[in-house]
Amino acid sequence: MIRHDYSRVDPKRRANIDHKKKQFAKAEFAQQHYDHRLNFYTLPPTAEITLEEFETWAINRLKVLSELEACSFRNKSPEETAEYMTSILNKYLPLRSNTSRSQALQEERKKDHYSHYILRLAFSSTEDLRRRFSRLETMLFRLRYKEDDFKEREQFVKSLNLEWEEVGEAEKRELRDQLLAATGGKKSAAGEEQEWCKVDWERVPELVEQRRVFLRRGKAYVPQSQQMSLVVAEFTKWLDDALELTARALPRLDEDDRLAPILAHLSQSFTAPEAAYTSSDASIDGLSAIHANAIDSLSENFPLCMRNLHMNLRANSHLKHYGRLQYTLFLKGIGLSLEECIVFWRRSFKLMTDDKFQKEYRYNIRHVYGDVGGDANRRGRGYTPYSCQKILTEPLPGPGQSHGCPYRTFTPENLSALLQRVGVQDRNVLKTVREDVQKQRYHVACNRVFEYGHQREIKKVRDEGSWSATDLDTIVHPNTYFKRSWLLKHLGEGNAGMVGDDEKMEE
Repeated sequence: MIRHDYSRVDPKRRANIDHKKKQFAKAEFAQQHYDHRLNFYTLPPTAEITLEEFETWAINRLKVLSELEACSFRNKSPEETAEYMTSILNKYLPLRSNTSRSQALQEERKKDHYSHYILRLAFSSTEDLRRRFSRLETMLFRLRYKEDDFKEREQFVKSLNLEWEEVGEAEKRELRDQLLAATGGKKSAAGEEQEWCKVDWERVPELVEQRRVFLRRGKAYVPQSQQMSLVVAEFTKWLDDALELTARALPRLDEDDRLAPILAHLSQSFTAPEAAYTSSDASIDGLSAIHANAIDSLSENFPLCMRNLHMNLRANSHLKHYGRLQYTLFLKGIGLSLEECIVFWRRSFKLMTDDKFQKEYRYNIRHVYGDVGGDANRRGRGYTPYSCQKILTEPLPGPGQSHGCPYRTFTPENLSALLQRVGVQDRNVLKTVREDVQKQRYHVACNRVFEYGHQREIKKVRDEGSWSATDLDTIVHPNTYFKRSWLLKHLGEGNAGMVGDDEKMEE
């Protein structure tokens, strides 16, 4: 009797069946070559990138997706969306065709590939995030598909090896009248009769709904002219399945304490995209310097969150800690110097003594500006102004507090009253803002109010072509709101000099 020793495995076979060794083995391909501009993102990236690239690329893609979502919320047509998104994509996520012969072609496609997978990790944790991510990525894919070079697009579709069943000549002759009726008698771009394929009708619900295909025995007969809907449907289906798999794999990422905070931050930024504050946000041509006396007049250009703080400060001659912090950072961001900021707060707190102000408030203002508080704080020049994302994710204000975003913290009635107080009288705008708030689209509501208050100026710069789409992209930072508002309201004016020199403080 021959005894078989099944406990011993040939080393060559062991390498193929040991999943742990295979999982942690060196990747078979490190750098990928991208033949096509379009991508179904079926193959995960394997090359190494830095943590800075990891976060920066993801934030750039998030900006693009957020702008697409804003276009959808504002009911822009596909043509308007494509025109608006052109400069946004060129700035944050350029993706040129092969015919451009750009030396940066592979780097652009690499960034697109990696940023998609990073956001897929960030937005796979909940069903709501997965649904939103899939919808916006589909919008982005459709936009790129329409703009792609015809030959490159055709090669890309062929590379997908989609399971489409071609309609033979005999079947086309048999169903000629029905197929012509489905296309309205239209022929291909070359003037010839169109090629057809058939798929299960569930794969093209959009075309079925629009009655652009012929249905027979559970199959949808799709003409070549409607190929985009079929490809887009395949993209969405594949992405939805991939997101489900990613959600199951997420718990294994908890061990990497480098990635978890970044992914959590990115998922939070889907409420309102994070916007890093830079010195350019405070630099306004024509606005050399700001004095404390100017804040009252400049407050007309403030976003609602800061205008609410200013009005509360004027009404009560005081703000609680978090309101002071949020407002001081904003004032610092618009260019108010430390000395002028101290003057502003001292005059605003007119009901208290100098001694009380010096002991309880002056140090905190200096700390925010980085004038005191240790080497680390001084090297960083204090804290940076809060973005919309930061304000929206902070705890809700308590009794007597005024900080936060009014679109999030106010009741619908109080919000409408506040908006009317600052000049929003249009009932349709108030109604639409209320709908935005109910759906937690706070930054969309804020941008809608901005567009209402600056509609004439925005139309002017668009008609003149003096501002690009990126100059008018979705506002996600209070200081950006102020800068854009001030520039629009002072179109064509020269240098305003020392703002506030001759203005008197409201007593």
